[in-house]
Amino acid sequence: MLRGMAEQWRVQFDAKVTFQNGGGLTVEGFRLDIPGENITDEELAAVFVRHLGLLMVGEVRISHKELIREPHKGSRGVMEPGQRAERRRLVELSHVIHHGMVTYPGLPGPEVSDHLTREGSRARYAEGTEFQIGRISMVANTGTYLDTPFHRFAQGADLSGVPVESVADLEGIVVRMEDSQSRAVDRNVLLPYDVRGRAVLVQTGWDRHWGTGRYGVDAPFLTRGAAEWLVEQGAALVGIDSVNIDDTGDGTRPAHTLLLEAGIPIVEHLRGLAQLPPDGFRFHAAPPLVHGMGTFPVRAYAVIGG
Repeated sequence: MLRGMAEQWRVQFDAKVTFQNGGGLTVEGFRLDIPGENITDEELAAVFVRHLGLLMVGEVRISHKELIREPHKGSRGVMEPGQRAERRRLVELSHVIHHGMVTYPGLPGPEVSDHLTREGSRARYAEGTEFQIGRISMVANTGTYLDTPFHRFAQGADLSGVPVESVADLEGIVVRMEDSQSRAVDRNVLLPYDVRGRAVLVQTGWDRHWGTGRYGVDAPFLTRGAAEWLVEQGAALVGIDSVNIDDTGDGTRPAHTLLLEAGIPIVEHLRGLAQLPPDGFRFHAAPPLVHGMGTFPVRAYAVIGG
């Protein structure tokens, strides 16, 4: 090693990987560059998963770890940026709201009616001119909706306090989990993705059960570890095509708590994420500016190409 040059370290190890959609991977004597002269097994697992770009990882077990003082070999990046579509197109990602629909089991459905009927309006306008003014009564958690920090925290930003740039025109990525054999979306499956400043949309495929009794039972969710990692990595927004971003059996709601405490908006009940590329699109889910409310339906959509 040349005098004055900083010492460089690599690590040699064995690893056994299990995947959430079945199968596994075993490596022996694998070597990777590391930034210092030490690394924990958890940190090494994260570097390994990112280096290989492994998707839907369930567990990584590290063994026979050995630190080696030798020059870096230039460990490659994780993911190549996806190519944008040549032609610009919009993709609908919201469920249609209609009278009496069930979004979240136990919450009342919306009541859609006329405030002013077309027939009733005819007496107010010139002959041949008529209008309809509709009326809707609903809970905020209806259809595809956005949660702001105020939904969880009394002092958090409400719908009128969340900047529009945090819910619209965001660079988006899709984390595909439709084939997972586990309900839980954990930290390991997120490791290959660069989420900083992006809308992270988790595709579980659960939207196929929308409008059925199955939708609210044993649905996919994000674990506490996944939420912690998204906060640490600086995700801009997190969405999911499931009934809740949390396990509904966990009353502490760790994903809501961690994400909203960090000011990261949440979009639940998305649909159609399979239509999107892995990246290379812009995501929009802006709610109306309502003071004193933390949740409201949105018209979520993606713009692909330019």
